[in-house]
This record gives sequence, structure tokens and C-alpha cells, in this order.
Amino acid sequence: MIKRPELLAPAGDMESLRAALNYGADAVYLAGKQFGMRSAPKNFDSDDLKEACRMAHEKGSKIYVTCNVLPRNKELADLPAFLRYAQECGVDAFIIADLGVLELAKQYAPEVALHISTQAGVTNYAAANALHKMGASRVVLAREIPLDEIAQIRANIPDDLEIECFVHGAMCVSFSGRCLISSYLTGRDANHGDCAQPCRWKYHLFEEKREGQFFPVEEDSSGTYLYNSRDMCMIEHIPELVKAGVSSLKIEGRAKSAYYTAVVTNAYRHAIDDYLREGESFTLKPWIKEELEKISHREYSTGFYLGGEPGQAVHSGGYIRHYNQVAVCEENIDDTTAVITQRNKFCVGDILDILPPDGIPRLVKCLSLVNEAGVEVESAPHPMERLTMKTDNPVPSGSVIRLMNK
Repeated sequence: MIKRPELLAPAGDMESLRAALNYGADAVYLAGKQFGMRSAPKNFDSDDLKEACRMAHEKGSKIYVTCNVLPRNKELADLPAFLRYAQECGVDAFIIADLGVLELAKQYAPEVALHISTQAGVTNYAAANALHKMGASRVVLAREIPLDEIAQIRANIPDDLEIECFVHGAMCVSFSGRCLISSYLTGRDANHGDCAQPCRWKYHLFEEKREGQFFPVEEDSSGTYLYNSRDMCMIEHIPELVKAGVSSLKIEGRAKSAYYTAVVTNAYRHAIDDYLREGESFTLKPWIKEELEKISHREYSTGFYLGGEPGQAVHSGGYIRHYNQVAVCEENIDDTTAVITQRNKFCVGDILDILPPDGIPRLVKCLSLVNEAGVEVESAPHPMERLTMKTDNPVPSGSVIRLMNK
């Protein structure tokens, strides 16, 4: 019998949280206003955190709070109150990288499960077992570990110690997320959530005697980016991940949009469910893989999981963007009428690709648009404009609406 893996989705704000829950996440990881490794997202204040737990638990899902910064001495005084409040809100687990934080969490929030972050760099079963003895119920393995070594770890740790692995999203050139390039170049500490992402910058070389003559470092016939990694995509390898003993399949992206969260969570939800239903006869449906081409992404790779040629996980160019989200359906009035909130421009006559809450994409044609003043318009050019749209097929409430780039 196949053991059902958890699908773990990211949320950087309430909109992303709703997207993750609506499209099938078993658990969602997010951060409070302190101690999380991503400071760019809005994250969750005290009231938001309580509401997030309520929403998730109502749907039978869990909330994991990232408490994975590597804190300096001056930050430790604020930790106990943060940990206690998170426990009061009902969070299901903390994701922790620092051993001192681990001990404080055991002391001030003893009812909350302890997950060890990928930033801890767990690469072997001895480390996993040691952390289990310290109270961890899950380890998020380093991203450098291939599937055969994951299986070895699984075979040499207790049954009640879970393994979590990243399966989709951005990767960085570092040891399990610990990077100092940003600190050196900008003074922004990546290990406190302030990464400036200098690995994504475009670099040039120059020769000291040729002042002002710059030589590009870019992906063309003569060279490539130095650090820019491809995005991970393991959608075609869910059976191998489960057989290796991975308990939780994690999507990267707390700094990404709610649209990204909806599309990726939905794709992995359907792939996992199909595998659980079909077993050894499982074949990934083409539409599921196609969905992952409808988000902004870099070239995809399988990272270190399957081995391969050196460098195959890095040397990516820029983003690939075939589709744009253009609206969200707020209310379905009838089979041909929907109230939408616009996100990007689209026009009457466009063929729209919608992703409804059931997760099966379909096409509709926009027949007319009426703005809030009751005036019929030919396009939706204003961000967050609310309109009534007529279509040739139903657009269910909650649907994500997108348009292929022309």
C-alpha cells in the first residue's frame, strides 16, 4: 500500500494562504513578522496568524510557522513571547534551523511539533537521529541529497521521524540555503530573510588594463550566468520520491504570488492523487505538466535528486513567462455571467484559460465586460478593477483567470 505523502504549500500573505487551501494543500508553511527566512513577503501579524490557523484547521489542513533565521544574541529576548503566542494560535509545527531556537521552542511552546529546516543541512541518518533525540518529529533534508541517499536515511531512522523534501520552485547556489554572497555584496543578510539575490544579477568581466571595456557573463554561445540556478520540478517523479521515503512534498515560494501558489499546488495535488489511485500504472497526465508552464519560471531541472551531468541544475537564463493572470472570479451569477476582479489587461473577444476550484483547466471566451458604473467596455486596463463579465461557458466562483501571452 502506498503511503500518502503530505503536500506542503507556501504562503506569504492571506491571499496565498487561501489559494493553497482552496487548491488542495495538506499543510501550509508561513512566517510571522519575526524570525522567518523571507522578509520580502507581507507575512502574518498576530491576528493573521490566528486566522490562518482557524482557516486551515477548518479545512483539515495544518499550519507550520517558519522560525528558521539564525538569530543573533540581541534577537533571543523576543523569541519566548513569539513562540508562546504561536502555540496559543494553534500552529502545528515550527520549522527551525538553529539548535538554540530548538531548545527555546521546547521550553516555551511544548505542544508544537518541531521540524528541522533545510538550513540545518541534514545530509545523513546520524544527524537525523541526533535531532530526533532532541525532539524533532521531522527533518527537511538538504537540497543536495539524491534519491538513493534519501532511501538510505529513511531505512536508518525511526518510523516516527518524517522526511520532508523540496519538490518544486527556485533553488539558490548555497549549502542548503546558507549563503553569504548577499551579505558580502550588499550588507543584506540572507540568513535573516533579506537576501538581495545577487546570484540572479547579470555580471560582466573586465581586464584591468582595458578600463571601461566590459565583457558579458551571460548565457549565449560563449558563456553562461555564473550562479543563476534553474527551478526545481519533480512533478514527473512523485513515485520515486514516495518510494524513497519522503513524507512531505514541499513547494518553494513564500515570496511568490497567490497565482503561483494556486497553480503549483493544484498540479501537485492532482498528480499525487492520481498516483495514489493508480499505483504502479500511474502516468502523469499531460495537462498537469502543462500547468507548470503557465507560471513564471526559470528552466526546470530535477536538481540533485537524479544525478545527471555536472551543472545541469544551474546555468539558467531569465524567466520564462507564457501566461499572465488577468483576473479572479469573485462571484458566479449564472452560467454565462461572473463578477471578476482584474489583475492584468485583457479584452472582449479574448480566449481565457481558467483554473476553477476543481482544478481542471478549461477555456472560455470573454463576450462582454461591464464596469462598476454600468458602462460596457472593450477591455479591463485598470489594476484591481471590478467588472461583470459575460462568457460562453461558466466561470465558477474562486477561479483563477489567465491569458496566453500574445
